[in-house]
Amino acid sequence: GSFKKRWGLLVTAGVGGTLVALYAVVTPFVIPALRKVCLPFVPATSTQIQNVLKMLENRSGSLVDIGSGDGRIVIAAAKRGFKAAGYELNPWLVWYSRYCAWRDGVYQNTKFYISDLWKVSFSHYTNVVVFGVPQMMPQLEKKLEEELECNTRVVACRFPFPGWIPDHTTGEGIDTVWAYDIKHSRG
Repeated sequence: GSFKKRWGLLVTAGVGGTLVALYAVVTPFVIPALRKVCLPFVPATSTQIQNVLKMLENRSGSLVDIGSGDGRIVIAAAKRGFKAAGYELNPWLVWYSRYCAWRDGVYQNTKFYISDLWKVSFSHYTNVVVFGVPQMMPQLEKKLEEELECNTRVVACRFPFPGWIPDHTTGEGIDTVWAYDIKHSRG
């Protein structure tokens, strides 16, 4: 009797847990679609990371990766001495990023936030990395234009910003990286 009851509870908990896990993995991919833009997670290639780092040479300060995925860019930047942060909607990727940062010994210089990029201000970062999709770039361009200070460098991977002219470009194909130096002064 009681063994069967306990076993039944375990099975129920197991199935429930699996559904919750599945829901948590699927939701971040489904929810953005309901919010106009779906951001699929595509890991950065090592060439892309090298190209991003090339665009950040001789720069310092704080860095943010918008849509940080599994945290590769943030961790690579932290290893180069940046105080680096990542914003990512998928909690699983954020937890994985935190683990990788800890494993790679750069946990103190990294922060990962489970956050919707449209609800955050990036005004206090001097280096911004974006892995975007074409549909979001015009909106994001406007947002960054309003928020970023002079001398901030924005590095776009995979897709350039539609209205900005890049100051530097490196790489080719999917590994192309565009760098934009925010020069406008406000007010």
